[in-house]
Order: sequence, then C-alpha cells, then structure tokens
Amino acid sequence: MPKDTLTITDNRTGKTYEVPIENGTIRTHALRQIKVNEEDFGLMGYDPAFLNTANCRSAITFIDGDKGILEYRGYPIEQLAEKSSFLEVAYLLLNGELPTPKELEQFIHLVTHHTYVHENIKTFMDGFRYDAHPMSMLASTVAALSGFYPDAKHTKDEKSRRIQITRLIAKMPTIAAFSFRHSMGLPYIYPDNELSYVANFLAMIRRIGTATYKVHPVLERALDLLFILHADHEQNCSTTSVRTVGSSEVDPYSAVSAGIGALYGPLHGGANEAVLRMLREIGHVSKIPDFIKAVKSGEGEKKLMGFGHRVYKSYDPRAKVIKRVADEVFEVTGKNPLLDIAVELERIALQDEYFVKRKLYPNVDFYSGLIYEAMGFPVEMFPVLFAIPRTVGWCAQWEEMVKDPEQKIARPRQVYTGSSRREYVPMEKRAAK
Repeated sequence: MPKDTLTITDNRTGKTYEVPIENGTIRTHALRQIKVNEEDFGLMGYDPAFLNTANCRSAITFIDGDKGILEYRGYPIEQLAEKSSFLEVAYLLLNGELPTPKELEQFIHLVTHHTYVHENIKTFMDGFRYDAHPMSMLASTVAALSGFYPDAKHTKDEKSRRIQITRLIAKMPTIAAFSFRHSMGLPYIYPDNELSYVANFLAMIRRIGTATYKVHPVLERALDLLFILHADHEQNCSTTSVRTVGSSEVDPYSAVSAGIGALYGPLHGGANEAVLRMLREIGHVSKIPDFIKAVKSGEGEKKLMGFGHRVYKSYDPRAKVIKRVADEVFEVTGKNPLLDIAVELERIALQDEYFVKRKLYPNVDFYSGLIYEAMGFPVEMFPVLFAIPRTVGWCAQWEEMVKDPEQKIARPRQVYTGSSRREYVPMEKRAAK
C-alpha cells in the first residue's frame, strides 16, 4: 500500500530521508534534517513571492485556478452573487455558515449601529492635504482607530475580537466616504441608519444640499454584488500582510491597515485603473488589432491589462458575473464609451492562440473599473472600493490566524548573499573609489 511520504535522496551525502505528505504538502521545516554535516544549518526552501508556499491552513476561501472555481466556505461565488447580499456573505465568511433570518437581522443591526466614528476622527482626517489620496487617508485613519479603542489589544479575547471586527466592517464605508468628501472639498455626511450598508455608503458619497439621497436600486445592487465578489480571495498580498502583521498579536486595526497599505500598490488594488488607461490608450475599436500586435511583439512594452491572474488559469469566475452586471449598470448610467473597446478586445484576445496558449483570460479587474467609472467614482477611489468589502475577508483571515494554535509570529528565513566576515578599515586607510 503506497505511503503518504516523500523520499528524498541527498546526492551530496548519499543519505535518504522520508518526509510525511499531508494535504498535498510537506512541512518545509522537515528539510532542516537534511545536512552535509552537523554544523550545517540544514536545507531550506527558497520561494520568492511565495509562488509555491502555503503559509497557513484555512477553511475560508477555496480557489481552483485551473478550473476557474471560487468558493466562500464551500459556496460557489456565482450562487452567492445571484442569491445573497453582502452582509449575509460577510456573516458567512466570519462564522462559517449562512445565517438564519434572525441571525442576519441581528448582524445587520450590529453593523448598522456601529457606522458612526468618533468626532475626533473627523479632526484627524482634516489634517490631510486637500489633494491627499483617499487610500492613504483610509490606511492612516484605520490605523488610528487603535488609539480610540485600546481594548482592541486583547486579541485572545473572543468577545473583544468580535467587537473590533464589527467596528471595522461598520466604520470602513464611513471612513472611505469621508476620505472621498475630503478630497472633493465637501463636508462630511453622517451615516443614515435607515439605509442599507451599500446605500448608506453611496448616500455619504453623493448627498449634497439635501436631507436625504435616493439611491438607484440597480446601482445599489450592483455595488453590493461587487462587494460580494471582492470580499475575500484566499492568501493574496494584502491578506498575507494582515496575517503577517497580525501574527505579532497587534490589534486588528493595525493589521488591517497593513492590508490597506498592500492593496494601495498598483500591482494589487490598482489593476482596474490600469485597464482604463489601456482602453483609453487604444482609443478606438479600429486600433485594437495594432495594439494586440504590439502586445505580442513586446513593442513599446505594451501589456494586455485585465487579462491573466497569478491563480486563475481559466476565466476568472468573478469576471463572468461582473460582465452581466455591467450591462445593467450602463442601462441606468449610460454606456461607458470604453465598453465597445473592452468587449471587442476581449473577443479578439479569447480567439487568439497567443493569449489562449498562455491562459490569459479576463479577470475581475477588466470590467469593474468601467462600472466604477460609470457610477461616477474617480480612479483614486477604485482601491478604496476594493478595501471596503475586503475588510470582511481580512477580519475573517485575521481571526482564523489568531485562533490557529500552529501559528507563531511570522519570521521568514533568508539566503544571505552579502560579504563574508571582514575587519573594519579605519577611515584614513580606505582607498578612494
């Protein structure tokens, strides 16, 4: 009967080692036993960017990139997007099961009644320059929340953890809206407890000179659906940042702020903005063939933005849902002039052997930027719109890490490539370079 082990022969010494295989993985610490001699530190794994390294066990999100599958707690993303609401999905991610009607009602009530922020938060945000990027304001303000809630440091206390998680989910749209209003030079609008989670955010963004703001139901549902699609995505850059910083047992506000910082990077949260820049650069449907030719030849360092993904090697399941939503949004807002270019670019690319062979399919960023722009959001707000729903995923991943008995403070190894030991040279004896 075959054993769940890996047999390794070290050709340097001729010794053979047997390493257990569990869940399709080996523990890299087991490689430490492979040594040339007793003074040897032992073999390490070298994996820049964690291309093939699992840093945790997680029961939250499942991805099969080859088959284009994304599941939250076992539920297909397509079903959740069609039948659920964002706060229902948030409950699922945090608790592992879909809520009963009463549980959902209680959860919505908790979130709704924690949307207000301390008045000093407004004073804090007023300290930013008028042209400060909303994402930098969001990261800084979320980190500052730890100063307003000192009890957040009790990360091993489940009751305290849940209070902080509720606060983060509830206050993120408020802080995000305040950052937008600040950048536009507009007064802050307080939350309205009579509105839904998404409608409240849109009202805080859009309301000017009126006591109320009527949110179009199609746009409300579209943003709610986009929030569902962005709620979690396994161990990506920002989630890994939250887990890594959180492993020091710091409060969740500081850990989530680290995630926001990672998401601020153009390779993570700025991808949909890059798609819009590409579509504008193309300019017209007639110019797509020349652009495709330039991408394939590497001419001018042209890149096909919004296609391909580190994980997905087939069509991103989120992109399929977003494409359907885009049509509904454009019926209300009017068609984004870049849509025709995007649709034709997708059609040509999916039929081109060059891209198909490389498994470059549209990802979630290809159409989301068009929708955000049609809804009136400036590109600076795109990563903020990403951060609001991803806060749920960050919190779920953070709490899972805190409760995992195997987790310790993150401390990766390195392969040292610098100088060997050498003696200090006095200033007067150093040769001029």
